[in-house]
Parts: sequence; C-alpha cells; structure tokens
Amino acid sequence: MTPMKSPHFSQKPLAARIRPQSLSDIVGQQHLLGEGKPIRLAIEKGLLHSMIFWGPPGTGKTTLANLLAKRSGAHFETLSAVLAGVKEIRAVVDAAKLRKEVSGQKTVLFVDEIHRFNKSQQDAFLPHVEEGIVTLIGATTENPSFELNNALLSRVRVYVLKSLSEEELHQLLEKVLADAETGFGNFILNFPENLKNSLVLASDGDARLLLNMLEILLDECMDENQFTITEEKFNNLIQHKFRRFDKHGEYFHDQISSLHKSVRGSDPDAALYWFASMLEAGCDPLYIARRVVRMASEDIGNADPRALTLALNAWDVQERLGSPEGELTIAQAVIYMACAAKSNAVYMAFNHVMDDVKKNPTPEVPLHLRNAPTRLMKQLDYGKTYRYAHDEPHAYAADEKYFPENVTPKKYYFPVDRGLEIKISEKLKFLKSLDKK
Repeated sequence: MTPMKSPHFSQKPLAARIRPQSLSDIVGQQHLLGEGKPIRLAIEKGLLHSMIFWGPPGTGKTTLANLLAKRSGAHFETLSAVLAGVKEIRAVVDAAKLRKEVSGQKTVLFVDEIHRFNKSQQDAFLPHVEEGIVTLIGATTENPSFELNNALLSRVRVYVLKSLSEEELHQLLEKVLADAETGFGNFILNFPENLKNSLVLASDGDARLLLNMLEILLDECMDENQFTITEEKFNNLIQHKFRRFDKHGEYFHDQISSLHKSVRGSDPDAALYWFASMLEAGCDPLYIARRVVRMASEDIGNADPRALTLALNAWDVQERLGSPEGELTIAQAVIYMACAAKSNAVYMAFNHVMDDVKKNPTPEVPLHLRNAPTRLMKQLDYGKTYRYAHDEPHAYAADEKYFPENVTPKKYYFPVDRGLEIKISEKLKFLKSLDKK
C-alpha cells in the first residue's frame, strides 16, 4: 500500500506533471545516458549537435530533447510535422536568427514525427542546420533510412531509443506512486502487486501508455472515493491489451521478418509465437496468409510442393470462415512449413534469370519453337523442325535446344539434396545423360 497526499486536480496529464527535470530522473535509455555513453558525453562536454531520436512511442524522445536544450542553456522550440509546414519552419528559423543576434542564445528545434515531412520540407532545414542557426532534434517511430532524406541524415546523428523493460516500467510506476507531484494522495492507496504487474504488461514497453492508464485508475479512485484498485476496476478500465503494432511501421516489418525467418530456420515454436504475437496485436490474418504463401515458394519450393497447397488452402479458409477457424488453419500451415524440407532453389533461379533477362535485349524466338496456326506461318517454317517430346523415348527430345539462338544456355535451377528435390535432381541428371548420348 502506498501513502499519498491530497489531490490538487491539475489540468495537466500525469505524464506532463512528472516529466523528468534532470537526466538522472529519466528511467531507461542507459545505453545513451549512462556513464560514458554518447548523449551523456555530449552534454557533459557541451557538444550539443543535431540528432534524430528513433524509437517506439513512450520512450522519452520529447523529454530527452527538452532536457538537452535545458542543460545547454538553449531556447527550446517545438514543431509537429503533422501540423506544420515550410511556413512554420521559416518562422521558427527567423526567430532563432533574431535570438542569436540579440542575446547570443542558441535554439534547439524539436520536430515530432519528423518522418511525416516530405522531401522539400526536410530540405528546408538543411541550410539552417549547417549554419548553426538551429540545432535540430527530430523524433520518429519510423526507420530514418527509409523516411528521411540522405542529405538530412548526413547532417545529423541517429540515436536509437529502446522500449522500456518490465523492470524499468515497474521502477517508473513505483516512482510515480511515491512522488508528491502526482497530485493523488494523503490517503492509503491499495494497489495489489499482481495488478501492478498487469499494468506493466499492458503498457508493452510504452512509458506514456503506462502513465495514462495509471491516471485513469487513480482518477476513478478519486471519483468514487475508493482507495483500493480491485481486479474488477482494473479490468473495466483496461479492457484490452495494448501491443506495439503499426501495420505501416518498423515494428510490424520486424515481426513479419521474425515469422519468416523462424519458418526458414525450421523452428515451428518460434514461428507460432510470432504468428500469435501479430494476431494479438491486431494484424489482419489475411496479410499473414499472403506472406505464408510467399514463404512456401521462397524457402520450401519443390523440396515439398505440398507446402504451397497447404498455404493457399489456409488463405482460402481464412477468407471463407474468418476467425478463429481461419487462424487455426494458418497456424497449421506455418507449423507444416517450419518442419518441411527447405529449398530456395526456385527463388534463386528466378532471381538470376530475371537479372539476365533485364540485361539483354528482347530475343528472337527460334523458328522450331514458334507456333504455326496459319498457312503463311507454315510456309515460313514456323515449328517445322520441332520435336514432339511425347513421341520420343522417356518422353524427352534429347539434346533439343530451347534457348534463343543468340543466348548461351545457362543453368539457373540447382535442386538441393533435400525433400522431393533429391528426386528432381536425379531426373535432371538422367536427362542430361541422354543429351550427351
């Protein structure tokens, strides 16, 4: 149980009321803020520079930018890339120029969701960053390599912020409950440990989410004058689990990549775990079904052609029946493919031949391979010397040529020594022996 003082019912959200006032107050990000780590060193040496904070929501990007400005004695300006444009950027830059001329004070410009700016808006920062008129600190949840211009990236340093661990979220929770500035208390708050654990798990690494949910719980206690957080109260207010998931975001692609690599690595348990994680976070099962079909061709191929059939069937069942029946069939396909013999021979062959075809001009089709549905075509010898394979031994026209005449025949498909491709390899070797004869 945690003693707390009487509330002052601040209009500010809880997250704003307890925003850290010094680097030592920040929970997490010790890989950047610990002793001898890059951002701490930059602050201690007074070497403030333009940077990008890349990380999931609720990792302290805004707070850290504010503290950096404060420690360096700079004026702190903020822009939201959702609402601002070039006009707003120019206004901030003009004010920064004037401030520098009049008082010599530097300006830190914090741009939230900087990845939402288009190329021309991002380019608008370049001369002002180079001239030192503003120190740019951008925050993004998206991969800067994909979302930011190379010109801008070359002028900033990128720092990766990490989701808070369960231990760090517990530390933050206890710190808030003991902090007089939270505005709740002078009474005994009974907050069972199991519900604290549930709150941390529901926050899924997001400190802001944890504080917002905590504030809802505490406000409810104040409204009802009840000082015990019960399981019923908790379940009523936290009605669903919160997962870090964005179908357009970095973490989404990381998860589908983990599922794909687990299938490729023949680990059915890990593959099933990532599949379930994506479903729990709200991913469309049909998207996963489509990706599973891709896995069947890319990583299993002809080593076990049944995998492709099973993947297509699972996709079809999901479209016909929906959840949860369809999800079970996708799980079946995922497990089957993780356990199946693996071959990327088709994938590699396709990529290599596509590369060759792109490099060369459109080839002439050899006359003997051309179809001759008209008399004129027959007169021009279309298909004249073609050998019908079914009329020859083993249904194979030994040493027949199928490549264009000006293209040197090349081997693209190399069956692996696993699954059905063992038999395919033996068959191809036998046919090659007939060519030599």
